[in-house]
Amino acid sequence: MVEVADPRIASASRSATGALASLSLAMLLSSLSTSIANVALPTLSTAFSASFPAVQWVVLAYLLVITALIVSVGRLGDLVGRRLLMVAGLALFSAASLAAALAPTLPLLIVARAAQGLGAAVMMALTIAFVGETVPKQRTGSAMGLLGTMSAIGTALGPSLGGVLIASFGWRSIFLVNAALGVTAMLAARRFLPAGESRENQGAKRGRGRFDMLGTILLALTLAAYALAMTFGRGRFGGMNGALLGAAVFGAGLFLYAEGKVASPLVKPALFRDPVLAPSLAMNALVSTVMMATLVVGPFFLSRALGLSEALVGAVLSIGPVVSALCGVVAGRIVDRLGASAMVVAGLALMVIGCGALSLLPALFGVAGYAAAIMLLTPGYQLFQAANNTAVMADIDSNERGVVSGMLSLSRNLGLITGAAVMGALFAFAVGAGEIAEAAPEAVAGGMRVTFAVAAGLVVIAMGIAVAGNWRRR
Repeated sequence: MVEVADPRIASASRSATGALASLSLAMLLSSLSTSIANVALPTLSTAFSASFPAVQWVVLAYLLVITALIVSVGRLGDLVGRRLLMVAGLALFSAASLAAALAPTLPLLIVARAAQGLGAAVMMALTIAFVGETVPKQRTGSAMGLLGTMSAIGTALGPSLGGVLIASFGWRSIFLVNAALGVTAMLAARRFLPAGESRENQGAKRGRGRFDMLGTILLALTLAAYALAMTFGRGRFGGMNGALLGAAVFGAGLFLYAEGKVASPLVKPALFRDPVLAPSLAMNALVSTVMMATLVVGPFFLSRALGLSEALVGAVLSIGPVVSALCGVVAGRIVDRLGASAMVVAGLALMVIGCGALSLLPALFGVAGYAAAIMLLTPGYQLFQAANNTAVMADIDSNERGVVSGMLSLSRNLGLITGAAVMGALFAFAVGAGEIAEAAPEAVAGGMRVTFAVAAGLVVIAMGIAVAGNWRRR
């Protein structure tokens, strides 16, 4: 007797696959847009007859808006509906990309990039939140791994694709590609992402109160001040950096005070005491700080200590994103099979080994040692990311998924910003030369060794947080 498949099950499976494909495209696009613009900075400097610090705002404006608003747009998605906001964010991103491609002046290009960053903040904040609505719980790890893979592909593809497009069609083409991909992602989101909510959820939504505008403004100003404190002065910490950092600390205190007073806060203070979320945010920030060190320190070591050409430096640096793309889905499946809590610790342990290898092997075996160390570090990072995101989102109330997803993305961004400043400064201090470009190869190798020894220590701290959290929950 031939069994006939239930058409409702087949339809649900197709819908889940389509939804995951649209989320993957949104994740790819947000990471691609971050990396593709970096390669255009020299060309933009010439095209607009502007200084390099001026054209850097093409990248900085995008990152600042994402960092400042990502939690707020996640909360807004919880209030107005995540599908509606995702489609609107993709539409804004596409329109801003087109405006950037047509911008006649540098200031207008920077404004367009800021608007593009707002659209990207929506995409980044809601993508992880949608996993809980579109994917069965037993496949959450696989979905998180796939999103990590798409993020790695976007990061790796950006410089090479941007270089080809600029050489062939000019700098405007990189933003036209963003616009076209954004429209495609918007149409996919409208078609596949779940639109409706149950009556119970609609009733809960009506009881959640208004959007916290005061908290949004305070948090945005605080995060913008911190991001500028970490990036202003291009690695030299001066009086302005100290003032901005002080403003960020004051703003954080004011934000927490205000959130405890309003009826419908942007971020409930209780979330910071959650036994799963609070440690996960801290671990995410520490791990991102370490991963940023590979992007900041790696190029100097490969070029100055090993004497590689620019082309070879780029090829070696691409190993990390390529390995990350290859192992993301596998990491997610491992999480589904063995459990998120255990795999958080396993991923961090592998990262400790990778950081230790980066501290020792490159000086002994050159490029082969560097590549081997990266091949240990990157899978550990992907395993950690898939497990950490799965652990956080597994038991979060559906009314809080957007804001919690935004907080996860924010902790990662803050770690990247901090890593660029702090790990870069540590490397420069360890090298001991006034200008790294003039330092001896032995000094650069010594700086590499010290930086990743400290990085290993940071991951050990993260692993201690994970073990303590597991023990408390048991």
